[in-house]
Amino acid sequence: MSEWIALVIVSLLSAILTVATLSPGSRSSRSWRSKYVAETNDDAVWIFDGNRLLDASSAASGYIEASEENFDWNTLCEALKTRFRDLPSSQSELRLAGRVRRRAIGKEDPAILTMEWLDGITRVRIGENSAVQNDPSLLLGPSARDELLQLRLAVNKTPYPIWQLSESGDVVWSNAAYQSLAEKISSKPESETSCLFPILPSDVEQSRSRRVPVTMLGTGDRIWYDVSVIANDEGPLCCAVNVNAVVEAENAQRKFVQTLAKTFAQLSIGLAIFDRNRQLALFNPALIDLTALPAEFLSARPNLLTFFDRLRDQRIMPEPKNYSGWRHQMAELVAAASDGRYQETWSLPSGSVYSVNGRPHPDGAIAFLFEDITAEITLTRRFRSDLELGQAVLDEIGDAFVVFVPDGTLALCNKAYRDLWNVDPDSSFTQSTVIDATRIWQQNCKATPIWGEIRDFVSASENRTNWEAEITLQNGERMLCRVRPILNGTSLITFSNLSPANMVQINGKPQLEVHN
Repeated sequence: MSEWIALVIVSLLSAILTVATLSPGSRSSRSWRSKYVAETNDDAVWIFDGNRLLDASSAASGYIEASEENFDWNTLCEALKTRFRDLPSSQSELRLAGRVRRRAIGKEDPAILTMEWLDGITRVRIGENSAVQNDPSLLLGPSARDELLQLRLAVNKTPYPIWQLSESGDVVWSNAAYQSLAEKISSKPESETSCLFPILPSDVEQSRSRRVPVTMLGTGDRIWYDVSVIANDEGPLCCAVNVNAVVEAENAQRKFVQTLAKTFAQLSIGLAIFDRNRQLALFNPALIDLTALPAEFLSARPNLLTFFDRLRDQRIMPEPKNYSGWRHQMAELVAAASDGRYQETWSLPSGSVYSVNGRPHPDGAIAFLFEDITAEITLTRRFRSDLELGQAVLDEIGDAFVVFVPDGTLALCNKAYRDLWNVDPDSSFTQSTVIDATRIWQQNCKATPIWGEIRDFVSASENRTNWEAEITLQNGERMLCRVRPILNGTSLITFSNLSPANMVQINGKPQLEVHN
């Protein structure tokens, strides 16, 4: 009986020892780690008993994307197929081979995979190549490694210099664009770790951007960059963007504005430009001369209503009948100027006359142009007065006359002509011509061939001499028609009543005196 009890106790102890040997957390498992895992330093190592994972190094944890309980030999082989070719199809094949060694598929991936059969235990190891130890990312899992490679590619292919600084201000990391720029600038840093761009402590504290120039090697050209600094626990991260085109555009715009300012300063027309907020944004010296507004007032950028209110106080614009009506007028003025419809002539109490035009500008701005047209208006009024005086004198002449220009258009006639033929050419919407006039004369006179001759005379450019002929109206009244060439190819035709002074005696009978 005691023999049977002893046999049972030995069997139980044997089973316990077997389970403890196979358990990853047992002392035996720790001995496997000491023998097969710890000796590999930072390599990725997996230990399998059949399909079951016994242990793995810390570097191999990146491949264990599923939970450790579900991670087995088949899972690892599927993950490794994306990186290594010709893997054993089963552990039986590995047991026959004893050891399998494979290089990574990628040309830039120097990793080496080793699979070994060791006394019933399978060990899988990635490493042994010095390049793997220099680049720990090669030991990551497939998805993590692919993501890292994509990030590295994106950072190195971007055209913007990117770099990271240490707490002391040295460059601890940079991308390809930064390194390429370092080779092109003439003001090279004192050492390889010195930053190409001056980074101030305030830039790091406020995470702000600043525009900084660099000088290119050989040409000496200055290239401008906007340098942004982002605070980071591991050191400030910096990025530079080439803004040379922006700087050149700003310089060109500044020169253009200066040119416009010089041009505006020489204009005799006053210019006032109001922005979209209806504040004075730009004015020229002529505006000060025309409006007598102080430069200090204009420089303070008054709004549009304040500007015109000041003009009203200075009596530079017509005085409104009442203030509320003036406010309504200003609202209409702004609306009309916004559409480009505002155009008025201001007659001032001083006797001056201003032409004021409102024009829309881009981005909702409005421009007002003030022009002194006093001399022009005075000359026009004097010319109109002279014309009226001349017309009044002509209207007092008893003989009817009419003037035609070389193209046949009726240019001038007097009151006696209008009364004689019962016409008023000035009231017609269309220009009256010599054809229209001769048609009226023909209707009111007896038949005569001189109307065609008059038309030919008006349109002729050569051989134009004075001539005259007698015509008879339908009522029997006889008249003398005189045709005369005058200045610049113009023709003068007069109609006068026949009197004894116009008759000569031929054979004792009075005859019409005709001169060719």
